[in-house]
Amino acid sequence: MKPNTIILLITGLSLAGMLVIPSQLKNTKALEVAANPAENNIWQKGSFPVENFQDYSSGFGYREYPYQGFHYGLDLAAPQGSYIRSWWSGKVVEVWSDSKCGTGIMIQSGNWKHIYCHLKGDVLSADGRPYLLDRDGGIQLWQGQQVLTGQRIARVGMSGRTNGPHLHWGLKYANKWVDPALVLKAMYNSGRQHRNWQRSRR
Repeated sequence: MKPNTIILLITGLSLAGMLVIPSQLKNTKALEVAANPAENNIWQKGSFPVENFQDYSSGFGYREYPYQGFHYGLDLAAPQGSYIRSWWSGKVVEVWSDSKCGTGIMIQSGNWKHIYCHLKGDVLSADGRPYLLDRDGGIQLWQGQQVLTGQRIARVGMSGRTNGPHLHWGLKYANKWVDPALVLKAMYNSGRQHRNWQRSRR
């Protein structure tokens, strides 16, 4: 293994996996936010974005396979139909469908934007307002709608350009792309610190 990688073991939330993070992929401002001790309690409130998580199938950064180019997100493999949860509370600012992302949604939470791709369902419109409709999953999500942390917002599908069922999860901070693995690491570390603090009070 190359010395410029960090191996992160994520546990809890009914998941366990090995995640390799290239250490040279950094967004300085977002890292400052993640590393700020004052933010530790805030990180505990985030939600892991997919149920029935199986593995990390593609990381953030340049890749050769399956599609060459820069990959602006983290792919989380899960069986088709697995529910996707909003990482943070916020407003649905965009619902769309295209040939690459497939059926997708973007949620704004303060300075953060979280993007979800390859979803099940169709994008429809009523009175000029788009919405995601997944009848089988019981999902109807409108552009402009407010959502809560951990709320089920969609399901894993195979829409767009994909070679297997997964959630492509992208993050932006102040309109700059951030490696979602860094955020998951901050969430994990925050939870571990909180658990240690609770144990010390017993």
